This record gives sequence, structure tokens and C-alpha cells, in this order.
Amino acid sequence: MEPFKNLISPEIVRLIGVLIAKQLPEFNAARFQSKVLAELDQLEMKERVALIADTLHAALPKAGHERLPVLLTTLHPDTESKDVQSSEDGLSSWGIWPLTHLIGTYGLDDFEASLAALKEMTKRHTSEFDVRPFIVADQARALGIICAWADDPSHHVRRLVSEGTRPRLPWGVQLKELVADPTPMIPTLKKLRDDPSEYVRRSVANHLNDIAKDHPNLVADLSVDWLKDASKEREKLVRHACRTLIKQGHEGALSAFGLHPPEIEEPKITLAADALNFGGEIEFDVSVTSVGQGAQTLVIDYVIHFLKANGTLAPKVFKWTKLDLKAGESKQLSRRHGIKPITTRKYYDGQQVLSLRINGKDFGEAPFELKGAT
Repeated sequence: MEPFKNLISPEIVRLIGVLIAKQLPEFNAARFQSKVLAELDQLEMKERVALIADTLHAALPKAGHERLPVLLTTLHPDTESKDVQSSEDGLSSWGIWPLTHLIGTYGLDDFEASLAALKEMTKRHTSEFDVRPFIVADQARALGIICAWADDPSHHVRRLVSEGTRPRLPWGVQLKELVADPTPMIPTLKKLRDDPSEYVRRSVANHLNDIAKDHPNLVADLSVDWLKDASKEREKLVRHACRTLIKQGHEGALSAFGLHPPEIEEPKITLAADALNFGGEIEFDVSVTSVGQGAQTLVIDYVIHFLKANGTLAPKVFKWTKLDLKAGESKQLSRRHGIKPITTRKYYDGQQVLSLRINGKDFGEAPFELKGAT
């Protein structure tokens, strides 16, 4: 698989230079390309984006009223198709990122014009990372502009309203004021909760999940309100927004979905084998039996407690299934989980532990040995 960083490629660099030179004859495209390509190969993705933006900043007019129109003329005319790539016709997809980064890094002095340019650019990819410096600089002013876009015809722009203001957006600068107090965004998120585009609704859910990490009770209470007379689409949004809270067993979030402490016998976990080679799969069966007097709904997740370098165990919750149990009913479940190399986790040989989390409560321990990881 080709490295992700190669999405910011030498061809993207060439196209940026060519398209800018068409509008700005004094721009030396060859010199720009040479400067960037001298360093590009050794850099990771975000470093490549920053290098291109910094090199453009040095070469372009500094005044926003001169610079921004030039950047906007390089954009691809198609704002609807999902698969449009950068070409001689204009920049799109990943080719947009160096331009949005340039504006987010150097465009604060032209506050409103820069945000307007980012709004236009997001229609070809996303400006979610680069509206954030404006929010950090002047939150009230920036949100006053951005939240007004919630009625925009473009679903890309409406998504930007939610995604660009996420308090803890991955890869983005943290919005500390909104981490501390997310309430300025709640009215706009409510406005977007029934957006016709799932792309937008998914962003609203992720925004709420961000908030839940710091204000769990706020999101749990909001969920109760939003679930009243909710459509299937909104219920799906709220469920996705509460995924972290449900994994953590937050009583308010569980209650919002009609989930209560499970009335069950201690579940039986049976492993297919008590040892596993790294790269293989752990197979297990689970038996769940109700001891309640009535029907109950159970959300069943499983937890793998991975061995760390210091010998302690670190739990990781994995979503599994939802089932309904009648009074006295038993059900059997089976699952496989691959233990394979990933970039976000280091595995260690030794005893790991599998357990269950049912309606937020933890049950059982099934140890197994992992071999060949280190």
C-alpha cells in the first residue's frame, strides 16, 4: 500500500505552480517546484502540506486582497462530484490542503475574507483544520461567521460548520475554549441534527462525542432530549454520539436508550484456545442467561486487556452486538478478533485477558497467551 503522505505528491506541487502562474505571471513556477521538491520526499504528510504553504507564502503577495483571489482561481470548477482529483482544470481533493493551510497559518489579518475563501475551498475537500486558528484567535467573531453557514446549500459547507468546530478534532489544534465550555455550539448542532445529508449528521455525532469526553452529563442529558420523537436517522446520530459513553457504562447515556443494569447470570466465556500466535485470531463463545422477570435489552461489547511494556494491562473496548432477552432466556454468541499489526498499538508477548461489558457493566475474565509479538 502506498504511503498516505504520497497524496501530497510531486504532481500536486507541479499543478499548484502551473495554476498559480496562469493567474500571476510573475510567479516562478519552476523555482517554486524546485524548492519544494528538494525537501518533499523526506517529509511526512502534514510536513509536506506546511512546506508547500510556507513556500507559497514567501512567493505570493502578502496582502489578502491580492493573494486570496489568486488562490481561489486555482480551484477546480466541480464542487459536486466526489471523485474529482486535481488536474490542469483546477485543484481538488488533497491538492486543496496546502492552500487551506496557507490561509489558516497566514490569513488571520484578513479575517472575514480568509474564512470566506476557506468556505469556498471546503467544497472541493475540507477546510476543517484551517478554520480552527480563526476560532482560537477570536472565538466569538469566528463562530458568528461559521455558524451562519449552517443554512448553506452545500453539504460540504454545512459539515464544515460542525467538523471545523469540534473541540478535539483529530489532527487539528485543540479548541481549548470549546473544550472548557462547548455550549456556544449546541444551538447550531441542534439545527444540523436533522440535516438531509448523513455526511453532516455523522459530523454532528462526532462533535458530540468530542464533547462527551469532557462533559459526559451534558451529552447524556442532550441525548434524552434529542431522542424524543426522534427519526431513525436522528436516533442513529445520537447513538453514535454516545458511543464512548456507552462503552464507559455511563448510566445517563445508557438510560437514554432504555438500557438498564443487566439482570443476568455471570456470563460464561469459552476460548477456542488458550494461546494465540501474533497475527492470528482469538475465537470465543459467550453464553448469556437472563434472571430478570421481564424482557431486557443488552448491549454487549468485549474488552481485551492488552499487556503493556511495564507488565500492567490496558483495556480496549470493542463494539459487538445488541440483543433482546426474554425472562429466563439464554443465548449463545460467537466472535473472532484478529490480533494483527497496527500503527496505534504495540503488542507484547504474555498473558492478555478477555472480558465482557454488558450495559456498561464488566463481566468475566478469560486469560490467553499471546506469542510472537515481541
